[in-house]
Amino acid sequence: MKIVYMGTPDFAVAPLEAIIEAGHEVSAVVTQPDKQKGRGREVQMTPVKECALRHGIPVFQPVKIREKEAVKQLSKYSADIFVVAAFGQILSEEILNMPAFGCINIHASLLPAYRGAAPIQWVILNGETKTGVTIQQMEKGIDTGDMLLKAVVPIAPKETGESLHDKLMEAGAQLIVEALSKIEKRELTPEKQNDAFASHAARLTKSMGEIDWNKEAKVIERLVRGLNSWPSAYTYYHGKTLKIWEADVIEAAAEDAGAYEPGCVANVEKDFFDVYTGKELLRIRVLQLEGKRRMTVREFLAGYEVTPGMIFGRKGEK
Repeated sequence: MKIVYMGTPDFAVAPLEAIIEAGHEVSAVVTQPDKQKGRGREVQMTPVKECALRHGIPVFQPVKIREKEAVKQLSKYSADIFVVAAFGQILSEEILNMPAFGCINIHASLLPAYRGAAPIQWVILNGETKTGVTIQQMEKGIDTGDMLLKAVVPIAPKETGESLHDKLMEAGAQLIVEALSKIEKRELTPEKQNDAFASHAARLTKSMGEIDWNKEAKVIERLVRGLNSWPSAYTYYHGKTLKIWEADVIEAAAEDAGAYEPGCVANVEKDFFDVYTGKELLRIRVLQLEGKRRMTVREFLAGYEVTPGMIFGRKGEK
């Protein structure tokens, strides 16, 4: 089939590669405009643009895809179908109805659950044991279109947002190739979503990562995993941001339950230290102090002091 592919971040690269390898004609790739990043403010291409250029595919980068000139440009590609994967802009109905087979989206959840911008992270934050990828026919609502094909992906006990991202990216790459073949042969029957089972995966913000030590250790541990690698879970150490990258939930002694302030260090060993939470202890294993590299607790304790009774989470503490 002749395809226009719309995507922007790393998640969208593997599906594009799979579509190309399957022998489909990708007449154009649509992605977000290049942006300045880093301290040097160097202009960086999107991962999908880099992939397209490697394969010699024309790239279109509209600031606003819904504007008249952008829509006119899209119509010139005469595609059979538009494939969308984390593009980052909302398509107008005119665009959705442009190709013969419409527009299909690779969504990183088992719809109708976790519609929205951050389904990968939210399934970990909420303690789900499985998720997956849904190929859906796009309509004017956000992730509300008919479902065409699904693949289930188990969530490992120590899954992180980053590791699950990669699993779902690969699952999406395999599923979109299968879906395109079946769409071309008209072998798929669209399935309506049941809105009664719908949930929303809101966009992530940096402030979400601040640890509330009053919450249960299992909730904080999921925050650490779910927000790895961005925006990351963090607290404060002598007024500096301290990111927590790896942690475990440890049962607290019965006599200690409720006796210590959440955020208080319970004990310190060579390779970890434990912090009281609203319920149970959080055992910290890998962290990163503001301005420093990521390191194990053993490395951290070689240069910084952590003692029982110390309180984390007080931003102004000196």
